[in-house]
Amino acid sequence: MYYRPNKHFKIGKISTSKIEIIDIIKSWLAISLAFTIANIGLSFNINFIILLIVSALTIGIGFLLHELAHKFAAQHYGCEAEFRSFDQMLVVGVLISFLGFLFFAPGAVFISGRVTRKENGIVSAVGPLTNFTLAMLFLGAGILYPMLGIVSIIGFQVNLWLGLFNMIPFGNFDGKKILYWNRYIWTVMVIFGVYFIFFF
Repeated sequence: MYYRPNKHFKIGKISTSKIEIIDIIKSWLAISLAFTIANIGLSFNINFIILLIVSALTIGIGFLLHELAHKFAAQHYGCEAEFRSFDQMLVVGVLISFLGFLFFAPGAVFISGRVTRKENGIVSAVGPLTNFTLAMLFLGAGILYPMLGIVSIIGFQVNLWLGLFNMIPFGNFDGKKILYWNRYIWTVMVIFGVYFIFFF
């Protein structure tokens, strides 16, 4: 699926638009809210506020940087690339969170331009790799600064799951395009995610 933005401007070397910035903020807030509700319900107290902030700094950051990694890589290869939120799915995701679990398809980076199979594989791989990198950073931060507690734990676990989930080799998941490009890189990334989630 391809999308060509209408009005865009640059922040440094990165091309973006007002619509993209709004869509990213909407998705970031919706994911953070849904994660909070799924864990403690909708109760406006100090615990809710604290977990909402923690969610924004862990799963929210994980989602944001995952999508921006795709965008930056695509633009590096000369393509136009912008994130667009799936507003109906944002609402559905928040509503489902009241049942105590998460199911989210917040949006995607739409790319306009031609890329080779290798370039498309790299553009796809940088998203999960960003999540795996964040997971290791949260793990290291938790070891060095134990007072971070729940922030490091959630950041570690959530980013591992985000990265591994996107390695599914079907449909529009990153894993399908990575596997099509290089099955060895796909295998290593999957083993990495599985090990740290289930055996670490």
